[in-house]
Amino acid sequence: MIFDRMRVSNRAVIMPESPIRKLAPYADDAEKRGVKIYHLNIGQPDIQTPKVILDAIRNFSSDVLPYGPSQGLVALRKVIVEYFTRYEISIEPDDVFITTGGSEAIIFAYMVACDVGDEILVPEPFYTNYNGFAEMAGVSIVPISTTVLNGFRYPTRDEIESKITKRSKAIVVCSPNNPTGTVYSREEMEMVASIARQYNLFILSDEVYREFTFDGKSHISVLHIDGVQDRAVVMDSISKRFSACGARIGFLVSKNKNFIQNVLKLGQARLCPPTIEQYGAIAGFETINQFVKDMREEYQRRRDVVFEELNKIEGVYAKKPEGAFYTVAKLPVDNSEDFTRWMLTDFDVDKKTTMVAPANGFYATKGKGKDEVRIAFVLNEEDLRDAIGILRLGIEEYKKQKA
Repeated sequence: MIFDRMRVSNRAVIMPESPIRKLAPYADDAEKRGVKIYHLNIGQPDIQTPKVILDAIRNFSSDVLPYGPSQGLVALRKVIVEYFTRYEISIEPDDVFITTGGSEAIIFAYMVACDVGDEILVPEPFYTNYNGFAEMAGVSIVPISTTVLNGFRYPTRDEIESKITKRSKAIVVCSPNNPTGTVYSREEMEMVASIARQYNLFILSDEVYREFTFDGKSHISVLHIDGVQDRAVVMDSISKRFSACGARIGFLVSKNKNFIQNVLKLGQARLCPPTIEQYGAIAGFETINQFVKDMREEYQRRRDVVFEELNKIEGVYAKKPEGAFYTVAKLPVDNSEDFTRWMLTDFDVDKKTTMVAPANGFYATKGKGKDEVRIAFVLNEEDLRDAIGILRLGIEEYKKQKA
């Protein structure tokens, strides 16, 4: 008998491609043709990483670069405790677990909260890698539908409860939201907390964009909500607030001691998070007041520029986001993925084109987001105006060709 031993796993086959990155080969080909691409498809800020963070990394000095603690350096966990006090949140160093990027924080949270075959409720559209991480952890995403028409607010309690089954183990919150920019109100957070208590669910709260709220809005953390300390888990990262995406330092926060102790087992298996970058993170948290206000104001200006230009495009519908640095826009095209590819292969203005992220990959419900894109306002104002202007001309030409 011959066994098919060289067949790749079903997990690998089912694992979805990143809708943010899967069109990258077309962008590479365009650049080889000499076309400049405005990358609005990926959340890679062009804001300079604060010098104090880079200096802390450069100044690392040791004859040996050793393993660190699996849960992260004590000094970093202590400074994160101090950081949370600015939001009137009281935690202890043992409540903090340092991860290799926010990605590992999400994977660890999934794996500790759920068994294989369990379900996690997530409002859609959602950060696309939630899907991939779920496949890696052997759990299923159950989408809670939201719509651009009301700014991607939570639906009614009854609608959320209708998604809960005996396999439900957790509900994910992402506020400020990637990809929509929605900032959930205290009332919405209280509703989620009440549902979690009633159905005995973990609340996995992605708070990566905590600092980036606009127009005087305030971020409400799950740790601000009473009565959920036993089930609240914050998933976080330094990537965006420090403009240090390549540092790969994230963290989990939970007052559930049993949860953190079991995360430690996963952390021990991967040994430790990056050591040198943790010193950069320490410097960032110690000096965050020196730069984060300017960052927030810069992103709000960029948001306003993007919407000023989007309003010039006939048939585009989008709600001005309240936070993060993204928006999901409904375009007057039948298939945003085909359109995005066409912008890279067949269209340019003076050897320049714009790349956005097709939004269908941010949904779990088949067919949703087909005419939507995520736009990341991560470039300077002049480039954003040019990029959205090129997007407008591209839409006009694409519609003529499809007519």
